[in-house]
Amino acid sequence: MKKKNVFRRLFDSRLFWAVMSLLASLAIWVYVTSADSSDFRQTYRNVRVQLVGEDTLRTSRNLVVTDLDVGSVTVVISGPRRIVNPLDSDDLVAQVDVSKLTTAAYTSLKYDIFYPSGVSERELTVERKTPEYVNFNVSMLTTKEVPVRGGFEGRPADGYTAESPLFEPSLITITGPEAYLKNVDRAWVTFGKDMEVSSTYSTDVGFTLQDASGETCSTEYFTFSQDTVKATLPIRAIKNVPLTVNLIYGSGANENNTIVTVTPSYLTLTGDSAILSGMNQIVLGTVDLTDFNSTFTEEYSIPLDNSLKNLTGLSSAEVTIEVVGLETRSYSVTNITYINAAEGSDVEINSESVDVRIRGTEEQLKAIHPENITLVADLTDYQEADGSYMIPVRVRVDGFTDVGAVGDYTISAEIRKAAS
Repeated sequence: MKKKNVFRRLFDSRLFWAVMSLLASLAIWVYVTSADSSDFRQTYRNVRVQLVGEDTLRTSRNLVVTDLDVGSVTVVISGPRRIVNPLDSDDLVAQVDVSKLTTAAYTSLKYDIFYPSGVSERELTVERKTPEYVNFNVSMLTTKEVPVRGGFEGRPADGYTAESPLFEPSLITITGPEAYLKNVDRAWVTFGKDMEVSSTYSTDVGFTLQDASGETCSTEYFTFSQDTVKATLPIRAIKNVPLTVNLIYGSGANENNTIVTVTPSYLTLTGDSAILSGMNQIVLGTVDLTDFNSTFTEEYSIPLDNSLKNLTGLSSAEVTIEVVGLETRSYSVTNITYINAAEGSDVEINSESVDVRIRGTEEQLKAIHPENITLVADLTDYQEADGSYMIPVRVRVDGFTDVGAVGDYTISAEIRKAAS
């Protein structure tokens, strides 16, 4: 009985249970420590391959690594469970040091496994690597200039036209492995997708690389003199501008009986809208309707501002003028006089008669007689003249309106300068 009471007092004692708890904790700690220190093996797949020393290879030896045969590897690592078990494939890196390579060649190198900071590498063993080597090319770097080309993917608004796109810069310098660079033909730019534009449009845009057949080239391993270009689409206004001539009416010819035909009748021009907006016609020249009887035809060159582009493509136009409803008749005129002679000079008219063509309606011409017509020589420009001259005369038809002479006429006159 006494013995049973002793055990009961022992089990009821707090000290007893404290000692038992301590012993249990110690046992668990010994077990866990023993388990964590035991050797543990784990396979890590898709461990990223990382090249180091590429900058040294490029800057010091003008070499670059291409065609890496694998991007990841599989490794088996053993060590204490407490270290190995928490590790993940993303925590590991398979590093290949290329900084000591000196020549362009196909190369195989081993890699080293690197762990996260704080991991004790001395306690870990890499038991297997798959593959054991990483293969790649070491290529010589070279440079090449390629032209920038491309197209606008929108449309000009109605009444406007687009010229060829412009690119700044017009050339891109590419640095990369010679084997890859040799196929690159151009830098290709597209811009303005689905846009409708009525003024010159510019934007900064990237580019792709193309070979001579227009297939896209990879940009891997390349560096560029710049990554974007300024693409500009010049937009010009379009306008049909009539062609015309200025007319000097006379001798019965007026706007009601004169027909002017210009071929072509207009030019299609493109250019700055500020210039075209104020251009309502192009005047080819001036025609004096008193210089011909009833019809006139002449070829005129078309004057254009250098800033405008002629979409019609013609550089000259034919002008035909017809005076309708009028006739011409010749008269032998003997009434010849002069005005504005120099004071004291002696003027003698040698021409006794001049045949003059008068234009008018049939009724008017029948009513005109030679004595109605006078030739007048104006001597204003002959104040200092002395000798024989052919002097232009003006034809005056007295008593008749809407008639007149066609053509130019002169008379012969002798001028004797006044004695000083």
